[in-house]
Amino acid sequence: MPEFSLQRPPQGLRIISLIPSATELVAALGLGEFLVGRSHECDYPASVRKLPACTAPKFDPEGTSQVIHDRVTDLLQSALSVYQVDEALLQQLQPTHILTQAQCEVCAVSLSDVQQAVAAQVDSQPKIISLQPSTLADLWADIAQVTAALGAQIAGDTLLARLQTRVAQCEAQAKAQLTPQPFGTPEQRNPTRPKVACIEWIEPLMAAGNWVPELVTLAGGENLFGQKGKHSPWMEWQALVDADPDIIVTMPCGFDLAKTQVEMAALTSKPGWNQLKAVQSDQVYLTDGNQYFNRPGPRLVDSLEILVEIFYGKANQALQRGFRGSAFKAFSSQRN
Repeated sequence: MPEFSLQRPPQGLRIISLIPSATELVAALGLGEFLVGRSHECDYPASVRKLPACTAPKFDPEGTSQVIHDRVTDLLQSALSVYQVDEALLQQLQPTHILTQAQCEVCAVSLSDVQQAVAAQVDSQPKIISLQPSTLADLWADIAQVTAALGAQIAGDTLLARLQTRVAQCEAQAKAQLTPQPFGTPEQRNPTRPKVACIEWIEPLMAAGNWVPELVTLAGGENLFGQKGKHSPWMEWQALVDADPDIIVTMPCGFDLAKTQVEMAALTSKPGWNQLKAVQSDQVYLTDGNQYFNRPGPRLVDSLEILVEIFYGKANQALQRGFRGSAFKAFSSQRN
């Protein structure tokens, strides 16, 4: 990033992005130089880390899955916002545009928080662009909305075309793996979609929803939990045991690979873990959910490519895109 350079950059733009996915989108459009502020979670591309952070969590984000869940729940039950906006900093930065979200009050600063902060402190009222993606189609619409607002139509059209081409390539590659073959093993002669469970939170257990079920289907899998375009649902451990997935992909919201590795103890200690088909066949994977699956920006397409590699990369080297080790890794269950 940036992927594009505009021949005539818009003049006078001062952009604050309060969600990581939007920050990545601005950079992908070649407008990174116009970013003047970010959220505390915006960290990609690396260049944005030098920008002042305009938000902060109202809870301690360190701790286990259960501890973090309890802290956030306490705030919400007290009718308090989970994050705070630095109103004085907004006043100082005087943005022309602020990118925020209205999808999840737990994931990032909410639209209402931003509106209140702007009304209280910013002299010249900036344009607030609120994103609410739940599917890939919503992401395409968000790209169009942002590019129109920021005057980057050519860059937006080009970015959108590239992303959609990559999605089509992934879908075609997955379908090729599912095409029956006249010779080979029984699995090759009659291939079936692997049954996949995607885990978005470990304790308590939550399945991945929104865009993830769609990504699983495009990658050639059968998604077991969560519905396309619907919020991520809480689930019971017994439901996972009963479904007995072929593949388990963990993508805890806000966790990197190292943190996810540590949190896996909460799963592996549960009754029946060692008997799961995915565990027995070494088909449990850890992913960097914070950088990929949790962010509905341009790198959702990277997330799709990761799933294709997880599902079929072992069987077809051509499908391996080099993500292994940095974005995901196989989990060794150390079964007894």
